[in-house]
Amino acid sequence: MKELLNDLDRWAAKGHRIAIARVVDTDGSGPREPGAAMAVNDEGEVAGSVSGGCVEGAVVVEALEVIETGDRRMVSFGYSDDEAFAVGLTCGGTIHLFLEPLDW
Repeated sequence: MKELLNDLDRWAAKGHRIAIARVVDTDGSGPREPGAAMAVNDEGEVAGSVSGGCVEGAVVVEALEVIETGDRRMVSFGYSDDEAFAVGLTCGGTIHLFLEPLDW
């Protein structure tokens, strides 16, 4: 999270709404360990990473929905998910993410 602070401060100063995605668990092999975080603002700008790039696009879509609705959610991406495989999550594992709006 620390590496996100500069971007979060800058976005907040400009009045952006923000969602945070965090890796909370993995099953099998995963590209990032639990605790890895990514922030997305309401314009789709991204800071950080939860998967080393392989499912970030799908996470941005989920984060934008969280920003819009204000609802927290758990999402998972794994080897058997067509979308995850198509974007490169071929490590053989599953990552579980918790997404929530950032409430200052």
